[in-house]
Amino acid sequence: MASHATLVFSRHGESQWNVDNKFTGWVDVDLSEKGLDEAKQAGALVKAEGLKFDMCFTSVLKRAIKTCNIALEEADQLHVPVAKCWRLNERMYGGLTGLDKKETVVKHGAEQVLVWRRSFDIPPPAIEKYSEFYPGKDPKYAALAESDIPVTECLKDTIARVMPYWDEEIKPQLVAGKTVFVAAHGNSIRAILKMIEGIPDDVITGLEIPTGTPLVYSLDADLKPLPSDLAMPPLKYGRYLGDAEAIKAAAEAVKNQTKVG
Repeated sequence: MASHATLVFSRHGESQWNVDNKFTGWVDVDLSEKGLDEAKQAGALVKAEGLKFDMCFTSVLKRAIKTCNIALEEADQLHVPVAKCWRLNERMYGGLTGLDKKETVVKHGAEQVLVWRRSFDIPPPAIEKYSEFYPGKDPKYAALAESDIPVTECLKDTIARVMPYWDEEIKPQLVAGKTVFVAAHGNSIRAILKMIEGIPDDVITGLEIPTGTPLVYSLDADLKPLPSDLAMPPLKYGRYLGDAEAIKAAAEAVKNQTKVG
């Protein structure tokens, strides 16, 4: 079946709090030096693949915005329009925000932290509104209703936040046959991949998405993904650009962020 539209994802490059091994969520942390290089590499891979974007979407967090802009510059496509929306933000980690992942395991136990990190529908404890990390204090969310500003989220909550934006803004571009770039976060990308790939609740939470690595989908006229021989399980349709072994190693590193000892 012929490809009607192309959808490309990239998780942002490594952030400084990825380096520091902290729960980040909605905190507006910058890219690390490695993250800047990953964003450039993503753009180089896009250029080498010959992908030409019509429209880009990203969150309102600088690590995703910079990844988008750097990748576009490297691909010589800075002219492409970019829409930013809070609905593509990372999952809100509630009271875990700002905590060291391994220290949190020592304090609460590996099993409890695994539930908070990877349960589909059990969120971490809520963040207190007096916390320095409560997003309601951030001017970039001043126009949002308080009810739209999360105090904690599980993946199920993140999906409920992301998918209206998919339906209203991203999907129409694909229906029109466009090539679309989404530079976002591990969990906001997971939300969309769950729908595209039909991944079950108990599998999607274990899907590790490496930083700064373009993931390409060819879609038919009904926006159904076309199978790819290069898809890495549990994905059946999306193919990463770049070295397969390096991508597997990067995904494994994400999985091991809470491993103690």
